[in-house]
Amino acid sequence: MRTGNEPLQARSPLRIRRGLALWGLVWAIAGAVAFAMAGRPEWAAACAAVALLAIVDLGIVIRHIHQGPHYQPGKDIPPYEPDRGRNELFGRRNADGRRRNTRP
Repeated sequence: MRTGNEPLQARSPLRIRRGLALWGLVWAIAGAVAFAMAGRPEWAAACAAVALLAIVDLGIVIRHIHQGPHYQPGKDIPPYEPDRGRNELFGRRNADGRRRNTRP
């Protein structure tokens, strides 16, 4: 939840995550090749699976970078109204205005 007191110079972790995904991809591919050449197909398959996960993560990170800052509010967007415990969907509140526990 955005409270309005975020740092003015906050940085997105997407670029470091992209670097880590690339680093993992390089090592996973190297491991898969090395294990395949050493005659260890199980370990080569495990490294190939890690490489596949790194590729998927890299694709997601690159997509988020290309989307731009639209999902990160800027200085001109006011803080969100905090949840005050209202359950507007069901209209259930305790006597002091807090949300009722509706679980059995």
